[in-house]
Amino acid sequence: MAQVPPAVTLSEAQAYVRIETGEEEAVVAALVASTTALCEQFTGRWLVERDFDLMMPAAAEWRRLAVTPVRSIAGASSVALDGSAAVLAASDYAIDIDADGDGWVRLNRLVGSSSLGAGRVRVTGRAGMATGESDVPEPLRQGILRLVAHLFTARDGGGGEPPSAVTALWRPYRRMRMA
Repeated sequence: MAQVPPAVTLSEAQAYVRIETGEEEAVVAALVASTTALCEQFTGRWLVERDFDLMMPAAAEWRRLAVTPVRSIAGASSVALDGSAAVLAASDYAIDIDADGDGWVRLNRLVGSSSLGAGRVRVTGRAGMATGESDVPEPLRQGILRLVAHLFTARDGGGGEPPSAVTALWRPYRRMRMA
């Protein structure tokens, strides 16, 4: 998986925590990265668009991709148990992206030898809610900034629980999935 791109800029976060010099820039940058990742984990969605490269079991039934919202599925390759890979022809698999942004893949047939049938499929594409941090919905960005500020002030051991406003801002975007 690609590194999680930030959903707010460093300058926005510095302004929010009222830092005027670059002395603690690295601390704020790390907090932006970690709170963006926490937001993605909480909501079950990638915030800023980026490439994905997923491995999944080779199967003739539809399999949901582990990332959402999927913007595009670029292709699929078979990966045998010995690690050898082969690009699949478009006729060897089917793809779908549903209205919820879930990506689906299935093999039209288990191609080649039985070792492929017991192997895996590598699926590549792009996923994310927004093309850049400024396109991320404002409640998610505001929650990230609030959590950055909380963690920044509580970094020396104080501060208590994170503000409940963070989850209140993020909850409407949360996707729950059944396994």
